[in-house]
Amino acid sequence: MNALSRAAIALLLSALLLGSTGARASGEQADPWEGFNRRVFAFNEFLDRNLLKPVAKGYQRITPEFVSNGVSNVFSNLGEVPSFVNHVLQGRLTEAGQDGGRFAVNTTLGLVGLFDVASRMGIEQKNTDLGITLGRWGLRSGPYLVLPLLGPSTVRDGVGRGGDHFLAPLNYVEDDTLRWSLRGLDLVDTRADLLSVEELITGDRYVFMRNLYIKRRAFLLSGGQPPPAEFEDEFDDDLGDEFDGEEL
Repeated sequence: MNALSRAAIALLLSALLLGSTGARASGEQADPWEGFNRRVFAFNEFLDRNLLKPVAKGYQRITPEFVSNGVSNVFSNLGEVPSFVNHVLQGRLTEAGQDGGRFAVNTTLGLVGLFDVASRMGIEQKNTDLGITLGRWGLRSGPYLVLPLLGPSTVRDGVGRGGDHFLAPLNYVEDDTLRWSLRGLDLVDTRADLLSVEELITGDRYVFMRNLYIKRRAFLLSGGQPPPAEFEDEFDDDLGDEFDGEEL
C-alpha cells in the first residue's frame, strides 16, 4: 500500500468520527465556516480520543485477525447496495454491474460476505455515493462542512449522506437493538483498522484532513481519472508536491 493510499484510509477515520475538509476556491474561500468547522472537529476528536479509540484498541487486542477481516468484509458487502443504486443513477452501468456481481457472489459463495470471493475472481470494487452522484449531475459542492460525529463533508456531500442513509441495508433491520449493535460494531471495526495509519497525519490535523478529503472526493468524482477542470477551478490543490503523481 503506497503512502497516499494509506493516507486515504486514514481519511476514512475522519469520515467516521473525526473530520474536516476545505481548501481555497478560485477567488473565494472554500472554507468560509472554518471557525465553526474547527470547533466541531475538536469535539469529534475529543470523542474519538476518549471513547472510540480506546474501545477500538480493546477490540483489536481481543479479536483474532481473521474474525476482524470477516466483520469488515460483511459491512463492505452491504455497502455494495447503495453503491449499485448510485452507479445506476450516474449512468455508469458497467460499475453498477460490478457492484451487483460482487454482492451476489460474496453474499452466496462468500457466506453473507464473510469472505471476499469476488475480489479473488477479479471483480473489482468501485465504491460511490450520492454525493458523487449529485456532483456528476452538475451540483457544485458548496463550502466545506464538518459534521458532528460524521466528520468531513461539504454541503453537497452532507445532503448525499442523508439520501444514502435510506439506501443502507442496516436501516431495514427491524430489531432496534440488533440494528444499533451492528452499526456500533461497524464503527469500532473500522476504527480499529485505522489505528496503524494515524502516524501519516502530520502538521495541522484539521488542514491535513481537509485537503486530503478534497483530493479524495475529486478522485472519486472523476471516476479514478485526473480531476475534471471544473473541479480544479472550484478547489485549488493544497496538498503539496509529495502527493503529485500518486494514486489514491
